[in-house]
Amino acid sequence: MIYRLSALTDPAQRQGRARWRRFAPIAGAAVLAFGAGALLAGQHVPESQRTAERYAQAWEAGDLARMFALSDAESHGRSLRDFARAHRDAEATATVRAVAFGAPRDGDDGVVVLPAVIRTRAFGTVHTELRLPITKLDGEPRVAWSEELAFPGLRRGERLGARTELPPRAALLARDRTPLARGADDQALSPVAASIAGSLGPIPEERVAELRAAGVPPDAEVGTSGLERIFDDELRGTPGGVLLAGERLLASQAPQPADPVRTTIAPKVQQTAIDALAGRLGGVIAMRPRSGEVLAAVGIPLSGLQPPGSTFKIVTVTAGLEEGITKPSKTYPVETEAVLEGVPLENAHGEPCGGTLVQSFAHSCNSVFAPMGAELGAQRLVEAAHRFGFDQPVGIPGVATPTLPPAEEIGDDLAVGSSAIGQGRVEATTLTMTLVAATIALEGKRPLPTFEHGERRGTVPVTTPEIARQVERMMEAAVSDGTGAAAAIPGRRVAGKTGTAELEDTRVAPGTEAPAPVPGAEPEPPSTDAWFVAYAPGGKRPPRAAVGVLLVRAGGGGDVAAPVARTVLEAALRPR
Repeated sequence: MIYRLSALTDPAQRQGRARWRRFAPIAGAAVLAFGAGALLAGQHVPESQRTAERYAQAWEAGDLARMFALSDAESHGRSLRDFARAHRDAEATATVRAVAFGAPRDGDDGVVVLPAVIRTRAFGTVHTELRLPITKLDGEPRVAWSEELAFPGLRRGERLGARTELPPRAALLARDRTPLARGADDQALSPVAASIAGSLGPIPEERVAELRAAGVPPDAEVGTSGLERIFDDELRGTPGGVLLAGERLLASQAPQPADPVRTTIAPKVQQTAIDALAGRLGGVIAMRPRSGEVLAAVGIPLSGLQPPGSTFKIVTVTAGLEEGITKPSKTYPVETEAVLEGVPLENAHGEPCGGTLVQSFAHSCNSVFAPMGAELGAQRLVEAAHRFGFDQPVGIPGVATPTLPPAEEIGDDLAVGSSAIGQGRVEATTLTMTLVAATIALEGKRPLPTFEHGERRGTVPVTTPEIARQVERMMEAAVSDGTGAAAAIPGRRVAGKTGTAELEDTRVAPGTEAPAPVPGAEPEPPSTDAWFVAYAPGGKRPPRAAVGVLLVRAGGGGDVAAPVARTVLEAALRPR
């Protein structure tokens, strides 16, 4: 009887996910006992074969602890850690994807023999035998374990070895199929390509184990940034090489190149974003909200974590509306600051600000939204941020995860209020805040971004359509009548939000004077990041484009970032 090869047909295994799993000892023992009973019922099977069969079942399940318990390794001074290390090292060397064993039979000299089928990534399929010597330990049969048993087919004194090589690297293509990079030479073909293709380099330390298990030679160059990093697995193709038992050939396979990868990058939008960023430190991103496809990404939009400033008020006002502590018609006093825990939090430039919630959002009143955050409390604010994607991996290699502290670590009302206006310890990428805007555009569903043309990763529910429509009206007011006026596009309904994130405390202590500028010295750069996020069109028409802009230490979001966003948004809205 041959066991069902479930490990060989599992789609997750075919995609190369880690095979070893750890089960609770009781649950693992119950599963194995049930399987053994079902297979062996009604038969007289020697105890040695039963032990070998249980050992093989545990191996198929990746239950190293159970395998160790069925062996005599501990009696020879080997720990579970030593045992597991030997097996994992063999699995990595052989690039194992899945393993399955046939029915046991008695061999010579107390050895039980099981047919073995091992599928690997780099060497094809290995057909061999697992020869398990059985001994007695305290009267119970056990596998007499030695290093050779870490991989089926090894003989006494043989060590598992391998030599691998990669095929030529596949090409990266833009949305319109123009090349962005051609294979291993990694030669970007234009300024557009150079801005997004990324680079190749030695294997980073944190990827050594992963890539060894995938069959990548240790001296290979892999994608380390940009699209080369995002699509590294797809561009590398399938490695090939020879798998050896000492000097004996166990299996071999030729490298198999991958097909070119077509990305979502639209060259004209990317070029517009390059021109708009104009060499400044920051990030610009443009995307299609409904599909999650990224049309342009320039600078540091995927990796640059910065305080998002008032763009985070989209999150805060969404939570406030959900919890019923505010509504669009609610009015707030016109004030220059809010005082929390005895500390003033000023509006931009100390200007008076207030009115209805819509007006307060359009003019980005810290005096309204910091107390709103304190009223919400840390728990509800953090929960809303998580739904918008904070502390959630984006699912794209090389993209940073936006963060804010756990609710219990944020602190007092001042800390919660500061977090609610995107300050404190809140950090986000340009992509993060673009997705926040796109969530409102999609009536409360957060799109999952992609750089792969034709891929649809779906959406995640964040809030209700009714709440999203209320927030959209506020974002439209921010562009038509508020701080984001520089992003307005004639004939388009643009919804947006400015952000001006303080990077340092510029307040002067009472009784002291600010230091006078030094004659002839270079002016200090602004102490604020400029942010703007937007989408269009708003209203009942489906949104066609969302953009995000971050300019590090560049000044105010409405003055500096909003014009950049308008330019890129116009390019992304053009028919193509």
